[in-house]
Amino acid sequence: MAGSEAGTPSQADAEDSAHGARAPGGHAKSSFWVLLIGSIGVVYGDIGTSPLYALRESLKHVTGESGVLQRADVLGIVSLIFWALLIIVTLKYVLLLLRLDNKGEGGTVALMALAEKALGRRTPFIFILGIVGASLFYGDALITPAISVLSAVEGLKAVPGLGEWSETIVRDGASVTIEHAAPIAPFIVPISIGILITLFAWQSRGTGRMGALFGPITLVWFLTLGALGVWHITEDPTILAALSPHWGVQFLATHVGLGFIVLGAVFLAVTGAEALYADMGHFGRGPVRTAWLFIVLPCLTLNYLGQGAFVLRHPEALENLFFETAPGVMRLPLVILATMATIIASQAVITGAYSMTQQAIQLGFLPRMEIRRTSETQAGQIYMPQVNWLLLAGVLVLTLAFNSSERLAAAYGIAVTGEMMVTSMLAFVAIWKLWKAPPWLAVAVCLPFFLIENVFLASNLTKVWSGGFVPILLGVGLCLVMWTWTRGTRLLSDTVRRDEPLGKLFETLSLHPPHRVRGTAIFLTGDPEVAPAALMHNLKHNQVLHEQIIILTVRTLGAPRAPESERVRIEDFLPDVKRVIVSFGFMETPNVVKALTAARAMGLKFDIMKTSFFLSRRTIVPSEKSGMPLWQDHLFIYLARNATNATDFFHIPSGRAVELGTQVMV
Repeated sequence: MAGSEAGTPSQADAEDSAHGARAPGGHAKSSFWVLLIGSIGVVYGDIGTSPLYALRESLKHVTGESGVLQRADVLGIVSLIFWALLIIVTLKYVLLLLRLDNKGEGGTVALMALAEKALGRRTPFIFILGIVGASLFYGDALITPAISVLSAVEGLKAVPGLGEWSETIVRDGASVTIEHAAPIAPFIVPISIGILITLFAWQSRGTGRMGALFGPITLVWFLTLGALGVWHITEDPTILAALSPHWGVQFLATHVGLGFIVLGAVFLAVTGAEALYADMGHFGRGPVRTAWLFIVLPCLTLNYLGQGAFVLRHPEALENLFFETAPGVMRLPLVILATMATIIASQAVITGAYSMTQQAIQLGFLPRMEIRRTSETQAGQIYMPQVNWLLLAGVLVLTLAFNSSERLAAAYGIAVTGEMMVTSMLAFVAIWKLWKAPPWLAVAVCLPFFLIENVFLASNLTKVWSGGFVPILLGVGLCLVMWTWTRGTRLLSDTVRRDEPLGKLFETLSLHPPHRVRGTAIFLTGDPEVAPAALMHNLKHNQVLHEQIIILTVRTLGAPRAPESERVRIEDFLPDVKRVIVSFGFMETPNVVKALTAARAMGLKFDIMKTSFFLSRRTIVPSEKSGMPLWQDHLFIYLARNATNATDFFHIPSGRAVELGTQVMV
């Protein structure tokens, strides 16, 4: 399959990413502080927008119809949010998972490859976890832009003159208060849709210029969060009591059923934590960890405490809690800053979706798709049109269907908790097998996280009929697609293996040699032991062989990038026939010509202008004895027909490529 690389603007070819020795985009020896600021923009954009809605949605469960907030309830919920940040994000992701890197890279797919390496083989259990984790990621990628942008634009309702307002008039000698709807309300969704369409339309131009501003803008956002928090904490310092777990435990003990439901909303505060691990290779373990411990976590904590202190004094402000904490004159600038922060959060998720898709393609989970490079100097800047427009369509459907961030909050969380549980299980395998820890110790480390995430998942599942079915259906659909593709390609590979062995073919040709023509012919094949279909068809129809033949196989390693020492392996099969295996990591873009050109130093001699690449284009037809149900056959055939052709995917010059068709039954 083809190679993959991460899709964020700050992606590096960093071999020493754990220490930030090489910068994003391949610029060596970048400053630690540059990487730290960059990580704040890309890694923490998603979790940084959670204060817009997390505490508000949590508190709404305890107000009831009366709208009354009890002090103990506010302290309890703020305490739960703080300890969720401390346990899930700090302990699991920052202190544990950042140490489980696959040669500097993180994320579900990298961890899956690491677990397979630790086990020494691909097991069905690890394979299923990889598919489930990858599928759930897309649920987050769809909902994050919609809920983030909507929640920011909804802040316009809190701007004086744009939001709800009331007036008191005298009628029949009595004072009457009349409530007026927010004049901006009908425009919230259209404005959000306009922002989202612009954001997705911009992707094809590359994210380099936008990426340069990510860090500084998000840093200003976090400092603003902290400043607002400190302001309201000084007005009611008793809110600091919420830092004690006592209040969270007491809330759950006194609100058994309700507390279980509230946990689903509390979890909104930690959505985006998975980006910590996924983006580790972009900036290095040190900058990501330092940014969290000394900037992001303190600012988030201060803001949640400040919101708690404010809502205790102004319970009527709960509907638009975050923006109400700012002075009236500062609300419009705050809305603009929040919108910029949510665009950055959405951008990180979108480019993360590109990265995940590339990795899934490389590992054989999905068919090939078009990948465009948007930068000549930074390897991570890519654009995938199919993924981009499918994401936009899904985001717009969600925005129009749910119509508000409050309703979307019900759909949020299930996909993220599921993905977190997958990482906990994969981490157990890595700690046990890779770190050689005793099984009981690996269980002791991972089981508490797994159980907590189980509780969060169960709580989020109570919102299935309120919108939680969206990520579930999406995840099931994507799992079905990935399962069908992997199963179909395996059956297709088994069919190909029944073809004539390469050695037997040339043994026959030595007895009845065909006409030889000048030049080099390179035949691409997935199995170097079997005669490529393109070679067989060339012999059948053209009845010639080139004077030099290269049987080329592209393979994927279980590492992010292939070491240069393992990039090309050359075997002299016959005096005029060579078998060449080119290896790429699962985060690399395969460029066959570039790899072969570099292999000249190893004795591989060929002139690109006198070389033809022969590829087989298979037409797949369903068979009743394929091993898959007929509906799955048709799904696999549809995916195969819409896959990007190998010429483009492997960066083979179209003028040097020859495709020969063949029909295969599966």
